[in-house]
Order: sequence, then structure tokens, then C-alpha cells
Amino acid sequence: MTPGTDMTADRNSGGRRSGDAGDRAARAARRVDESAREAREERRETEKERADRRWTELLQEVRVAQMGIQILLGFLLSVAFTERFTELGPVDRNIYVVTVVLGSAATGTLIAPVALHRFVTGHRMKPQTVEWAARLTVTGLVLLLCTVTCALLLILRVVLDNSMAWWIVGALFMWFVGAWFLLPAWARRVGPRQEEREQRS
Repeated sequence: MTPGTDMTADRNSGGRRSGDAGDRAARAARRVDESAREAREERRETEKERADRRWTELLQEVRVAQMGIQILLGFLLSVAFTERFTELGPVDRNIYVVTVVLGSAATGTLIAPVALHRFVTGHRMKPQTVEWAARLTVTGLVLLLCTVTCALLLILRVVLDNSMAWWIVGALFMWFVGAWFLLPAWARRVGPRQEEREQRS
């Protein structure tokens, strides 16, 4: 290869490297601009608008949980009127009572945000109402988790061997805890860090 050819290749490779660096810088600048624009849009959201948005999102979440606990509680209440219920032993009857109590508590807790909103409407307490409703929703989810776990234990103790039922219910309980609580906690912890890394790259 001649010296002229080497110099031409060096210039081409240097041009490609500078072009790639320019593209990366342009992409980074666009991401920064988008982040800044999103931040400006978020800052333009008033406290009342933010409370209204959060309440709408919370209401959709509560509706899903309410539907699940209402179906489960209706099934549990009907069990007491079946012929098979009289064949249950004392332990299974105690599990049933605990399950019904937990299901009733979960239903009341998940309906509480609606009652809270209705009674404080017009008192200019929307942000505080959203915070209280969010805490009630989390409490209702915990009670719903306990209700589902006890209902599974009751059913599996009737269908399967007692020791096998405990193992299956324990595994499902850990799955629910991971999917409902640990995963959101991990996402809240990792999400901001990942966004910062993307902005730096």
C-alpha cells in the first residue's frame, strides 16, 4: 500500500470516528432537551392538576382490586351454605372464619377511598385525600394478599395432603409478595438511576 493510500484511509477512518462522535453528541443533546422539556411540562402542572391526575389513576387501580376481592368474598360467603361445609374439621373451620374476616376487612378498606373522597369533596382537601386514599389502598392490598393466601390454604387442605398444601401456599405467598410489593420497590429504586445513566450516555 502506498503512502498516499495510507493517508487517505487514515483520513476516512478519522472522519468516521468524528462522525460517530458527532452522532452520539447529537443524540445525547436530544435526550437532554427531551428531559428538560418533560421537566418543564411537569413543573407547569399545578398541585390541583397533579392531585386530580393521581386520583384518577388511583381510582382505576382500586377498581381492579375491588372486583377481585368482591368475587372472592362472595365465593367465601356461599361456602358456608354448602353440604360439604359441615364435614370440615375445627382447624378448617377456623381458617374459614379468619379468611372471611380478612376478606371483609379488605373489602371495607378498598371501598374506603371512595367514601373518603365523597365526604371530603368540596373542602379543598384533594391532595391530602389522595395521600390518605393511597395508604388505604396499600393496606387493602395487604389484606387482600392475606385473604387469598388463607382461601388457598383452606381449599388445598381439603383437596391435597396437609403438608403439600402448606408448601404450595407458601410458594404462592412469596410470589404474590414479590410481584405486588418487592417488584415495585425495586423499580422505584432502580428507575431513577437508570434514567441518570441514560442521560449521561
